[in-house]
Amino acid sequence: MLLVGGKQGLKSFLSLAINFSVIFMTVVLIGLDFPIIGVTLLNATIILAVTIYLGDDDPVTTETAFYGSMLVMVVIVILIIPVEHWATVQGFGNENTEDLEGLSLLVGIKFLDVSIATTILSSLGAIAEAAMAISAGLGEILTQNPDIAAQQLFKDGMGIGKQIIGTTFNTLFFGFFGGFLGLFIWFERLSYTFGELLNNKIFVSELLMILISFIGVILTIPITTWVMRIKVSRKSRVRK
Repeated sequence: MLLVGGKQGLKSFLSLAINFSVIFMTVVLIGLDFPIIGVTLLNATIILAVTIYLGDDDPVTTETAFYGSMLVMVVIVILIIPVEHWATVQGFGNENTEDLEGLSLLVGIKFLDVSIATTILSSLGAIAEAAMAISAGLGEILTQNPDIAAQQLFKDGMGIGKQIIGTTFNTLFFGFFGGFLGLFIWFERLSYTFGELLNNKIFVSELLMILISFIGVILTIPITTWVMRIKVSRKSRVRK
């Protein structure tokens, strides 16, 4: 990271170290019986701020990306909570039985809240990446054409978003498939039916994380572009 990114690479490495510490503190606080959802939302905000503000030096780009990603996080939290309740994929699946043999599951926490927290945290990276890509692209357009109309800027932002959707979805999908290749081989060798696959806790919980992350990316495109459009409109009014 230092050889390729120089000073920015060092800042990115620092943000990674800080985010690791925040995740570790999240686990510790949950273990100390702090409210799981409250701790998760607070630390998710910190993670987004660290990732975005240490990822670029341009204040317009970072502010737009942060505000956009925060709005998206609020929307997906509203989506995640009922979906996790209805899916009932919290806890452990039958495939975990051998690993958990002899261990007590009476740890005193709600596994539903843990499942919600895991889904929220797993979506942050994709949302922050998409928000930074959109805001950085729009920031470059503003640099080249400071007098661009807000409506045209919104169209350009949507155009940038269309270009990153495909690659982002492929990144999420192959990350999911690669991480669970062993589980898929398990399913195939034990002759799981399609219905058993769709009702498997481990598979469904991970699939939900991928789908919600992708929904977050899709929402990030218009929301971040809209935030940038508002900023440009306000600046235009001030100049007038």
